[in-house]
Amino acid sequence: MSAQRGTVAAVSRNDAYTFTKPNRDEIVLVAGFGVEGDIHAGVNVRHRSRVRVDPTQPNLRQVHLIQGELFDEVAGKGYEVPAGGLGENVTTSGLDLLGLPRGTVLRFGEATGGVGSTGPGFAEPGSTGPGSTGPGLSGAEAHPVAPVLAAAAGATLDEPTARAAEAVAAAVERDETVTDERPAIVLAGLRNPCQQINGFRSGLLKEVLGQDERGNVVRKAGVMAVVLRGGPVRPGDVVTVELPPGPHGALERV
Repeated sequence: MSAQRGTVAAVSRNDAYTFTKPNRDEIVLVAGFGVEGDIHAGVNVRHRSRVRVDPTQPNLRQVHLIQGELFDEVAGKGYEVPAGGLGENVTTSGLDLLGLPRGTVLRFGEATGGVGSTGPGFAEPGSTGPGSTGPGLSGAEAHPVAPVLAAAAGATLDEPTARAAEAVAAAVERDETVTDERPAIVLAGLRNPCQQINGFRSGLLKEVLGQDERGNVVRKAGVMAVVLRGGPVRPGDVVTVELPPGPHGALERV
């Protein structure tokens, strides 16, 4: 586990397909589903480019996060980008999101302690809705992320997506023994920047998609996550980082 902490700078959502998302006073995470009322919430892929290719793919992009420091960086190069401007749901401050390994869990808010392991992020037996897997299920099969993992098991995944799904599954297993009811997400991978970014700000794509000195692709347009436990997230909330057991794998495009 890491003691790294940051804060939520802004939260955003939209119920329609738009490149940017308006800021909100609060968003509500729904375990295994995404941001309540957001167009990209769901068990299967919701981003239109992914839906066109294969709508059976698991939605490992339920929540999009960007470190606000990116906006400060590109502002120095003449690009004004507000929070939510690149379509992210959560804008953070003080966290190196891009440097975290896949399978990292982020918990929102201050820990209260002394809570049960089947808090509001879990579906009760017999419940219905986004987090439900039907009556009579228990353990990992009853976890709200189980439908996403089932979608992953039933789809043909490329290697980066398969590794991301494995990291999410491992986080679900670890979460079965956790007594922390705070809203939480598990990082699955990196956003793959596309030409839409140039449509938003001409020339901005080159600032978030490039190559390092070894020729490796560098993606800086944020990270994608699956909701592990539900609940509200607001600007000013503390974000606590929980690293997965080693060896760690770097985030890949998902």
